[in-house]
Amino acid sequence: MASSGLQLFGFLLSLVGVSATIAATFMVEWGKESQAKHRVYEGLWMSCSGTSERTTCENYKFLLKLPIEVQATRALMLVSLFLSAMALIASTLGMKCTRFMDAMPQSKGKATVFGGILFIISGVLTIIITSWYVSRMVEMHNTAHRLQSKEFGHAVFVSWAGGFFTALGGVILSLRRCWGSRGSEESISTNQLLSTTKSNYV
Repeated sequence: MASSGLQLFGFLLSLVGVSATIAATFMVEWGKESQAKHRVYEGLWMSCSGTSERTTCENYKFLLKLPIEVQATRALMLVSLFLSAMALIASTLGMKCTRFMDAMPQSKGKATVFGGILFIISGVLTIIITSWYVSRMVEMHNTAHRLQSKEFGHAVFVSWAGGFFTALGGVILSLRRCWGSRGSEESISTNQLLSTTKSNYV
């Protein structure tokens, strides 16, 4: 029962991470640039500009004209979300608290491990690409004109948190299955030893 509860905890933790990653992917505050009272917010899909009184947003029309950090981050965030979707399906099929694949216990366990590994890859990928985006923003900030201030926004922190929780949940899903398998193998070996000992006495 404890194993099933820990699996569910890992799954929910990854689900929270995936939700944060989705939110970060579509947030507009990945980068922000300030010049006097005028502010420009840059997301992966659109940019917004204006003052505190009025702001207008516009979707990006030409992908190839976007900065390389925006193109790469958007592509890898989508890859991360795709891996997370596959992990959600595999984990749902393999967890002990679900009734899927009950007739194939070994395959059910492998599905849980596979889902956990995909969560780990997805989370690490999110953290890596977000960190690279931040490094690019820091470089631009250091080379920008002193009247302009270009820096990363709130979406970066949401993305970091999403990647961390996604990967952590995947670790819990994967390791718990390994511990459970080892415990099951030890239990089977003990039962076999006891049965052998009894047969020798008889």
